[in-house]
Amino acid sequence: MQAFSGIRVIDATHVLAGPFATYQLAVLGADVIKVEHPLEFDQAREGGTDAELNSARMGTLYLAQSSNKRAITLDLKTAEGKEVFLRLIATADILVENYRPGAFDELGLGYHSLREINPKLIYCSISAFGHGGPRTTETAYDHVIQATSGLMYGTGTPEVHPLKIGPPVIDYATGTTGAFALATALFQRSRTGTGQRIDLAMADVATMMMSSQVTGYLRNGVAPRPIGNRLQHATNWAYETKDGLLMLGAANLRQQRRLWNLLGFPEMIKTSNEARDADVDGEAAVLRKVMLNRTADEWEALLQKNRIPASRVRTLQESLADPQVGFRPLLHFHQNLSAMSPPLGVPVAAFSLENGGHSIKCAPPTLGQDTDQILKELGYVEEDVAKMRRTGAI
Repeated sequence: MQAFSGIRVIDATHVLAGPFATYQLAVLGADVIKVEHPLEFDQAREGGTDAELNSARMGTLYLAQSSNKRAITLDLKTAEGKEVFLRLIATADILVENYRPGAFDELGLGYHSLREINPKLIYCSISAFGHGGPRTTETAYDHVIQATSGLMYGTGTPEVHPLKIGPPVIDYATGTTGAFALATALFQRSRTGTGQRIDLAMADVATMMMSSQVTGYLRNGVAPRPIGNRLQHATNWAYETKDGLLMLGAANLRQQRRLWNLLGFPEMIKTSNEARDADVDGEAAVLRKVMLNRTADEWEALLQKNRIPASRVRTLQESLADPQVGFRPLLHFHQNLSAMSPPLGVPVAAFSLENGGHSIKCAPPTLGQDTDQILKELGYVEEDVAKMRRTGAI
């Protein structure tokens, strides 16, 4: 039995953070029903690296986090669409929405209204800055939160900064945090029997991702600075080799001792981190020269053999070709999907369980793919469905 088997999730989210949160529950057994407007659907459907898929409203941004979900279209501003939504809520364990704070309240679908229908409902709202506070009405995307949180300002090199981190890390971190919050609320409900309200802000998640830097600043006023590929100690920097860049990771005193002995420079060994700080330029000068003697792959193999963290800087293509990735239950490949060739590969989850772990059982749904089936489950007959389709409610 999977962790969330028997749990129904109403997914009224769009783009990345919200859909990723519900996806993590879907791959662990939850019945996730994605609700989209018939015309103003999830914009992720038209986003990604494949123009053909974008035009088919099945963009890679959407596909990456939509397996195991069912899809229904509803116009929540119509009386019929709202009625269907309320029937869904009556059957649900969880609602996740990531619209502008106040938007669902204006529709009569706020937390206090819905808990009257379903007291056990866990209602999760994901937004840029949270519900309440001077910035609550402001909207944002991942890159905007990177800018406003201070994360972007501390990223880059002393010469080139601020820089946005490449992938949408705040979105995915928010989605992961959301999945944890939902699991927490479900566990609490199992003890109390009552539902819960979750208020999750992307800006708060960005701050959590800088926890040690935040604590340091609050202690002594030292703000994070852009350091590029250099960490505190010279044995933790990236160096040019014969044929590419190597990220060295001799972080602690034991590892730096092994490194200097392996390289034949025992005189460089330090007995304290303070001594390493004092000689950072001297250590870097030695390492720059020595690292040019071998290729990055040769250094990686030698250093790892001697229990010294190191890696050649790889492209995503090279990383995904690593046999280690294939060994782990990280990726799933959908076979024989219409309009999708070659097979569609998607990440599933970043952990595994001995029993009842994650799995993918069905492909990402097309827009409104399961509308008729879900309406039938809710007790609607064909005449009702036809009328809603004529009025644009679905």
